[in-house]
Formats: sequence, structure tokens, C-alpha cells
Amino acid sequence: MLHRVVERLPEVVNVTFVAPPPAPPAPPKTVQIAPKAPALVAPQLPMLPVVIENTITLPPPAPRAAEPSPAPVVAAQAPAAPATPAPTQPSGPRVVSGVEYVRAPQPVYPSLSRRMGEQGVVTLRVLVNEQGRAEQANVQQSSGFSSLDEAGRLAAMRALFKPYLEDGKAIPVYVIVPINFRMS
Repeated sequence: MLHRVVERLPEVVNVTFVAPPPAPPAPPKTVQIAPKAPALVAPQLPMLPVVIENTITLPPPAPRAAEPSPAPVVAAQAPAAPATPAPTQPSGPRVVSGVEYVRAPQPVYPSLSRRMGEQGVVTLRVLVNEQGRAEQANVQQSSGFSSLDEAGRLAAMRALFKPYLEDGKAIPVYVIVPINFRMS
């Protein structure tokens, strides 16, 4: 029986692949161009006035001894100089530069800003409370890109500061925090 199987094996068949005929070219697509969206302009944030304390105070003028007055003078005398006002305490926290970080700001570079190549330095004015936490952060000088400004502001809000001590007591203060966004 094996002998018959060998006799009935098929002959060698050659197969050749032929490329299909080229398809007719597709008609060109027409694409509508979308109208350009208006440019978004970030509103200007109000700048808070910076209060700088005068550290030099003059002593009040010494009282003069009463002098005997000569005969009455008919001419009008100049009005007396107004008394110097007593120094007032600043209304609210002051701006200081000697605050240390417990946990420095760690900004997250926005991925869209990274792809677009946006770089810059955002300067923030941060209110630090008695516990060393940021209560508010306002953009003092923009980086030129709102996404970088917002990322810097969020990083400053997550930072932890060493409380500022004055006379052994922690007080709230404003600090200026620059955050640099640079691509390496």
C-alpha cells in the first residue's frame, strides 16, 4: 500500500504572486478651514500697594520753656506748625524677605506649555499665616503665559514656610516668591 501512495504524489506546482492592478486614484478631499478663535486675553490682576515701614523715627520735639512775651504785636503771626503725628501701626501684614521654606514650591510644568515651548519667571506675592501655610498667592509679575502663572500660583499654595517670628511671636507676612519655568 505504501508503494501506491508514493506513486500518487502530486507533481511539483510552481506558484507566482502577481501584483493586483493599480486602483484608480482617490479624489482629493476638501477640508473646511475653521475660523480662527479670538485670542484670549487674561484680565490684569490688581496690584496691591506695597507697604514699606519707615524704620527711622524722630523723637518728639522737646517742649519749649514759656518766654515772657513783649508788648502785644499788631501784625498777624504765622500759624503754629502742626504737631507730628504719632507713628501708626501698619494695617495688615507687611512684606518681608527673610522667610525660609520647610517645603519649597515644586511647580508642575504644564504639558501644553512644555509642548509649545513656553518659558518664563512668574513672581508671586504670597500671604504666609502664623502656621507657615500660604493663605493666598497673587501674581505680582506675570511670566507672559497664564498657564505658567497658574501652575506657579498652585505650587506656592502647596509650599510650607517657616513661620515668621517677631519678638518671639509668629505673625502673618507677605513674601515675594519667584518661580522659574525653564526647559532643559
